[in-house]
Amino acid sequence: MPSTTFALDEPVISTLDAVGYEARLGLSNNPKTLTPWLFYDELGSHLFEQITELPEYYLTRTERSIFTAHADEILREAALGQGPRGKLTLIELGAGTATKTGILLAEAVRQQGSVVYQPVDVSETALAEASENILANIPGVAVRSQVADYTREALPLNRLVETRTLALYIGSSIGNFTPEDAKDVLRNLRAQLLPGDTLLLGTDLAPSGGSNANKTAAMLLAAYDDAAGVTAAFNLNVLTRLNRDLGADFVLRNFRHRACWNPTQSRIEMHLESLADQRVHIPANASGPAFTVDFAQGESIHTENSYKFTAPAVEDLLDSAGFKRTNSWQDPQHLFAVTLAAAV
Repeated sequence: MPSTTFALDEPVISTLDAVGYEARLGLSNNPKTLTPWLFYDELGSHLFEQITELPEYYLTRTERSIFTAHADEILREAALGQGPRGKLTLIELGAGTATKTGILLAEAVRQQGSVVYQPVDVSETALAEASENILANIPGVAVRSQVADYTREALPLNRLVETRTLALYIGSSIGNFTPEDAKDVLRNLRAQLLPGDTLLLGTDLAPSGGSNANKTAAMLLAAYDDAAGVTAAFNLNVLTRLNRDLGADFVLRNFRHRACWNPTQSRIEMHLESLADQRVHIPANASGPAFTVDFAQGESIHTENSYKFTAPAVEDLLDSAGFKRTNSWQDPQHLFAVTLAAAV
């Protein structure tokens, strides 16, 4: 079946302008920040796919194992009440290359005969790879990809007659947002769904504590600071992107990747730490005038958060956004959770 890319019917600023705006905004903050979507240029998307295969990075393989064990149950519960001719349409936020999603799509085809899949991502490269892989390997899937910022833009769901939407927000991507921003993301999604549509939310679980705990802070830190240095390369690549897209003069060897566990906020933080006193220049471009950024030795750019959740916290998040939990699944070690919730 054909793959189609839909354009959003609203004003869109160029990617370069958006990069410039985010760089000026974040690097003018105190402390300095950069938004995580800047990671995902072509190289960044490929580096992230490498991260998901690392031995330390348990998140992807653990969520995949949950899908493998429970895809039948997940799809059947999402489709409840549709009637004999009803079908699910799957939309995925932050789809990336959709490597795990194939398990759910194959099950949807098995149950329904065919399925429409609408992946949404800021990376056109990742969406193209996802479409190619799915169309080649899962007959019965129609892919309609959308390059969009799902956190704030309305999504054309292309709803078909007698279908219900299952929105996938997996991979613990919701953990990249502050608690308030996470609620806003889910509220934005809920506003575009109908009662009875469903959300499948993947969340990484917080360390459980105790002497026999399966998950520890050390395990979390290893997942975000691997021995092979792939996560460090992924983090530093954001500076390469600013050099390329904006003409900045970041010297990458003057920064290092640093990950830390913040137990008070229940989150892993990723930083780029300056190894020297230095000044970085960003020339004038369409997004604004030239400006300079001064760094003291030891000062950092906060590039990403990854919040970790308890089961009650997940339920509270869903309730606050207009969803009601209907079921959830965890791996045997209780490292990760997948929660199905209905739009109410």
